[in-house]
Amino acid sequence: MKSSRKAPTMADVAREAGVSPMTVSRAFKSDAYVNEETRKAILAAAERLGYVMDSMASGLSSRKTGFVAVTIPSVNNANFADTIRGLTEGLQNNGLQVLLGYTSYNLEEEERLVRQLLTRRPEAIVVTGGKHTDKCRAMLENAGIPVIETWDIPNNPIDSVVGFSNAEASAMIVQHLVSTGRTKIAFLGGDTSRDTRGFDRRRGFTRTMEQLGLDATRLTEAGPPPISMREGADALSRLMQKWPDTEAVVCVSDLAAFGALTECQRLGIDVPGKMAIAGFGAYEISDICVPPITSVDPHCYQIGMLSAQRIIDLLSDTTDETTTSRTVLEPELLIRASTVLTS
Repeated sequence: MKSSRKAPTMADVAREAGVSPMTVSRAFKSDAYVNEETRKAILAAAERLGYVMDSMASGLSSRKTGFVAVTIPSVNNANFADTIRGLTEGLQNNGLQVLLGYTSYNLEEEERLVRQLLTRRPEAIVVTGGKHTDKCRAMLENAGIPVIETWDIPNNPIDSVVGFSNAEASAMIVQHLVSTGRTKIAFLGGDTSRDTRGFDRRRGFTRTMEQLGLDATRLTEAGPPPISMREGADALSRLMQKWPDTEAVVCVSDLAAFGALTECQRLGIDVPGKMAIAGFGAYEISDICVPPITSVDPHCYQIGMLSAQRIIDLLSDTTDETTTSRTVLEPELLIRASTVLTS
């Protein structure tokens, strides 16, 4: 049943405080023309009435909505959660909040979300990745607000970029594994038609293997992203049936790597003696499992914080809006016991 009670309005606050509605509006915006005594009286009246300022209505006149739109592929991925945490903390002291949507690793869904989010008139938009549908790219290019592409280094950025090379992250792992004497190395990944960052990691794997003169064809898909631990385990089982002499596996994520590790334990395959396992993402589980899993830390939190700083700079006119900004982070290889042979 719909409530018959009406929310208090700005006019109600004005009557309660004995001022004009315009003065109430200015008080909530910290306008210098409202003296402190009057402002306190207005805020006290608003508190008594339970009044909450309508930010959307305010935005119609100020053209400022106070929020930044963000799209991420998954809401249950700790890496993207860390990026959102960094972005939120970086924005909150400047009066900006995050409005979040997730794409389920689907570019068409990203297009739909971007269209919907832009109708809400965000002050900036942050998207994950540098690959978009043509329609989505056109909307972002013509949005008239700062656009930050993250978690990637696109060849043709729309505006600003805060990311890293997923291909180089895989290259670091391959080079490490080869340095330990392993040459029969496989890649365990997902549906590359959807996970563009996962595809770049696989591309980095195959490119580096080929550059080193090694077989780069040991590729096993694990299902549509995000890949679970169960799917990682199943994929490792299939991989060993096809290539039983495999010495190491590079996994698209730490969750897949943990699944592969547990499957090795079930099959009686010694890690790291007979099999080396590496992941991606520096998840907590990869650090506390036995043995701990070698991983790559992409600095997720910093991606969010640096994106927030770029947005703040652009909105405060402290930087040149016409210049495309590229902030490239260097992922860190965390070498752990899952790939280290002991003498």
